[in-house]
Amino acid sequence: MRQTWRWFGPSDAIPLSYIRQAGVEGIVTALYDLPPGRVWPLDSILARKAQIEAAGMTWDVVESLPVTESIRTGDAGAARDIDTWIESLRACHAAGLRVICYNFMPVLDWTRTNLMWERPDGARALRFDLVDFAAFDLRVLGRDAEADYTPEVVAAARTRDIDEAALTATILAGLPGTMEGWTIDTFRDRLAAYADIDADTLRANLATFLRAVVPVAEELGMRLCAHPDDPPWPLFGLPRILSTEEDYAALLTAAPSPANGVTFCTGSLGARGDVDLPGMATRMGPHIHFAHLRNVRREAETVPTSFFEDAHLGGSTDMIACIRALLAEQGRRMAAGRDDAQIPMRPDHGQMIMDDHTRDTAPGYPAIGRLRGLSELRGAMAALQ
Repeated sequence: MRQTWRWFGPSDAIPLSYIRQAGVEGIVTALYDLPPGRVWPLDSILARKAQIEAAGMTWDVVESLPVTESIRTGDAGAARDIDTWIESLRACHAAGLRVICYNFMPVLDWTRTNLMWERPDGARALRFDLVDFAAFDLRVLGRDAEADYTPEVVAAARTRDIDEAALTATILAGLPGTMEGWTIDTFRDRLAAYADIDADTLRANLATFLRAVVPVAEELGMRLCAHPDDPPWPLFGLPRILSTEEDYAALLTAAPSPANGVTFCTGSLGARGDVDLPGMATRMGPHIHFAHLRNVRREAETVPTSFFEDAHLGGSTDMIACIRALLAEQGRRMAAGRDDAQIPMRPDHGQMIMDDHTRDTAPGYPAIGRLRGLSELRGAMAALQ
């Protein structure tokens, strides 16, 4: 697999010169300074690409080309925003970019309750605590949501001692940089926009999006890859529709095409004990256009459950089996003569270790912690090959 690294652009605390020293071949990035719904100018894409190439690497994957809330809700602005997304897609193609990652999670992107959970060895990890989350939902947000949790979780949430301000800031963090300025009131307003949108409606809106963008991507020889929900279950009453292998089967069926594919994130999907990740990698292998390799430790086999970001070869997921399945898929592609035989992968997330705390990095994206993960994954790939 092609080894890549996520870089958040010129403001990233980890410079490209350091990333190159990690031995990666390509960069995963986007124009993070542009809000969703804005056309990506070709000259801005080319400038970012030139910056990466000047550092001795290539821009391999766009992560992410944002899908707007209008597209997800299917409101009056959806058609306009789909046209804008296609325009940006064409600009990426003109700049020589071919793989585009996106997500379809309503309102929030990834969600955690603790960004600095201390482990016994002193490392710090991202954590999702189901009781803390329910305490925020029931007591801070004030939703009438007891039916969304087991009686045991509700009882624990009602009595849990929480730091409301810190928990609110963490949960509203979403994807780094996209939620600045949000308050409980604005968050409630966003949730209200989904009052009449269930999972079937959201799937229909995803299908409308795919039927518009996938033919363009296929015409251009590009690959689109949808990222899973994180965590992979409904939150705050919001539907989530990319949480299981069955969900991805529906996505592929909605717009059959070599261009319509999967971001295979072992961390997001691995938070569910009922997802067979190595099997999914085999069954959906031809449609896996990008891999996020990370591991979470589930604290129960129920869905939902608490979990934390473990070491890349630790956790509840059999990472070796996943890598073996992905390498086997690469072999099949090479034998078939596919021009996209090599699957780009990146070491997703990482624990903060050593002096990672001295850098102001995005949550989950420390320098040394990811370097450790990449080293472990690289060793596993070398041994398996």
